[in-house]
Amino acid sequence: MNRALGSLGLAMRAGRVQSGADACDKLIRAGSAHLILIDAGASPATRKAVTDACAYYNVPYRLVPAGELGQAIGKSGRMVAAITDRAFAERLAALLEDAAKQSID
Repeated sequence: MNRALGSLGLAMRAGRVQSGADACDKLIRAGSAHLILIDAGASPATRKAVTDACAYYNVPYRLVPAGELGQAIGKSGRMVAAITDRAFAERLAALLEDAAKQSID
């Protein structure tokens, strides 16, 4: 998980991450979001709104352990983040899947 969160921090410094539920919703609708990250500590209403938008607009999303999303991007309290660069999104999705597989093993 550390590699995935480190990659997320790198994407943030590169200006390829937008955070906040409203900003991410606009990016999803505009087709500019390539991956959505949702903090596991987000409220059920926020989760539902974001996952429904992702499903409708065919944008992949992943859950991040509670409290780690805001810490990784340097903005505490953020529950939703959008990756706006396709290459960063693909790499981050792969790292998150690897981390999930390792936690199961």
